[in-house]
Amino acid sequence: MKAWTVLIGFAMLSSSLYWQKGKASLIDWKILADIDFEDRYSKELEGWYIFPIFSKQVKQYENKVVIIKGYIIPLDVEGGQYALSAYPFSSCFFCGGAGPESVMTLRFTQPPKRYKTDDVVSFTGTLELNDSNPDDFCYILNRATPIP
Repeated sequence: MKAWTVLIGFAMLSSSLYWQKGKASLIDWKILADIDFEDRYSKELEGWYIFPIFSKQVKQYENKVVIIKGYIIPLDVEGGQYALSAYPFSSCFFCGGAGPESVMTLRFTQPPKRYKTDDVVSFTGTLELNDSNPDDFCYILNRATPIP
């Protein structure tokens, strides 16, 4: 009986992921690189910060379900906070010469598995474009779900 329950559960999960892939748009980091930046003063933070100006091409994915592949960058492993990067850690926004358009926040619906730095993972989720909060990345993947 347990084997059938596991088999049925696996079949339901597989069909759910297939359905998500069918309605999701596959995007890559080249698309997300189509962005400009402008300096703005933040009274709240008492400083100048760069804010993104998203292209029409990027805006067409706003609040849409997407699939994207990248390198995992742990931010707070204990707290389950990770970023996804176009580049490995040694070349990413934090340590290398990449720009802020090459990294995104992953927001999970449930605690994620424990990832290692530079794990290559594809995720599906809803893409949020952040052009107002300098405390977060300009791209946020809400309801991030790994694709096996």
